[in-house]
Amino acid sequence: MSDSYKYDLRGVSATKHEVHAAIKGLDKGLFPNAFCKILPDVVAGDPEYCNIMHADTAGTKTSIAYMYWKETGDLSVWKGIAQDSIVMNLDDMACVGCIDDIVLSSTIGRNKRKITGEVIGRIINGAHEFVDSMKAHGVNIHMAGGETADVGDIVRTIDVGYTAFARMKREDLIINDIQAGDVIVGLASDGQSIYEDTYNAGTGSNGLTSARHDVLNFDYATDYPESYDPNMPEEVAYVGMKKLSDEVTVKGHKTNVGKLILSPTRTYLPVLKKILATHRKKINGLIHCTGGGQAKVVKFIKDRKVIKNNLFETPFLFKMIQEQSGADWKEMYQVYNMGHRLEFYLKESDAAAIIEISKSFGIDAQIIGHVEKADGESVELKTPYGVFEYQ
Repeated sequence: MSDSYKYDLRGVSATKHEVHAAIKGLDKGLFPNAFCKILPDVVAGDPEYCNIMHADTAGTKTSIAYMYWKETGDLSVWKGIAQDSIVMNLDDMACVGCIDDIVLSSTIGRNKRKITGEVIGRIINGAHEFVDSMKAHGVNIHMAGGETADVGDIVRTIDVGYTAFARMKREDLIINDIQAGDVIVGLASDGQSIYEDTYNAGTGSNGLTSARHDVLNFDYATDYPESYDPNMPEEVAYVGMKKLSDEVTVKGHKTNVGKLILSPTRTYLPVLKKILATHRKKINGLIHCTGGGQAKVVKFIKDRKVIKNNLFETPFLFKMIQEQSGADWKEMYQVYNMGHRLEFYLKESDAAAIIEISKSFGIDAQIIGHVEKADGESVELKTPYGVFEYQ
């Protein structure tokens, strides 16, 4: 069975073609090639400023957290879900240079019969704990409350979303203008940074529907039918061999499959805060490798070929997902970050400083490729599993 066919049967998409088609004709803001939509300063009407608003959710990662909580009683996983949703906003906004004085508001929809008030409290408190941890690194985030709705008719367990807003000077914006001759510095998605409590498997919040059903075994379909779409064909529901409680040791860290998959989405804001203080004007492009994985950058180049020929070693988690699913490696690199989730495009002479700052936070970094002039736009990956091209 092809990967794309499995995605269709599960009601998900690696490329979001339908979504992109639906919004194709919409206004792209002041700077169409920016990683996030940039709006005029509607708050004060100052032409020297702009506004940025971004919304995202933790996606179907909440289903894994739900099952893990039900199996173990461990409420701590819900703090990670709050972080997942928040970081999917903040690190996208960071790619246009927005790394401070950000306002956050939550939208949580729950099935009250399945999700207790204790869980809601852990999510909300977890968000505040994350905000406090960022403040310790000079990143100021302001909580503006939110909405928690009991919507059991449309939500099977829980949906956790955040909306972020910021106002910043236009002169501080980073607008993607990726040049031939640029090198690419990648920041690792796995490992343990100085601001993380434990090993991070590098999951992020993309591809979790496929990861959940390809890795975990069918017992979960029987035990937790509310954890997935009842219209999904049984042939693609929980077809893996693993249990959430299966123990694993990764890079000397003892954990289990559930905690590995539920690793909170790493934020790079503390690293970016320090980098942008001295190198903001030297960056030609910043890409957050989320939806679209290692092919994400193709949306932000013109007549360029991006060649990634020195990628990080594939983290344990992604090897496990591929092994359990039998997924095509080309598809894996388009669905998951596969080892690094943030990319800097800049002159080679500036790369060493970026790498040094990242490593000072305990996050590995390296030059993972370069950019060439071309007719058209493409991304070429040279991996241990083959050479893959995306357009």
